[in-house]
Amino acid sequence: MRAVVQRVTEASVKVSGRTVGEIKGPGLLVLVGVTHDDTPEKADRLAEKLWNLRLLDDEKSCAELNAPLLIISQFTLYGDARKGRRPTWHAAAPGPVAEPLVNAVVEALRRRGAHVETGQFGAHMLVSLVNDGPVTLILEV
Repeated sequence: MRAVVQRVTEASVKVSGRTVGEIKGPGLLVLVGVTHDDTPEKADRLAEKLWNLRLLDDEKSCAELNAPLLIISQFTLYGDARKGRRPTWHAAAPGPVAEPLVNAVVEALRRRGAHVETGQFGAHMLVSLVNDGPVTLILEV
């Protein structure tokens, strides 16, 4: 699993003009990509990492501050544009594989006590955020 993590003061996601997920910070916006060999165990490890990552002010974690997370599925994180001008998506897991694993990350965070908002899997989403810092990390589990 691959995640792009951004520290935000606020973030939201809209589908068809309707807000489907929104957080007010401090918190984390997390774009999650799934590849073919990912597992529920990797989803749990990613959730643990996100919940305890010391990325917020004064090196605090979401767990310490009870800060919210906005999780958005992002298959394009596994795009490959090394050849030519058109990316390929071969490394991205198909929807029936990816969706349950993105949901597993969300559920694992919620089991830990996190307030989690989400986008809508497979939808065209408009994501808005105010990146705080800016701070952006790429995580792989």
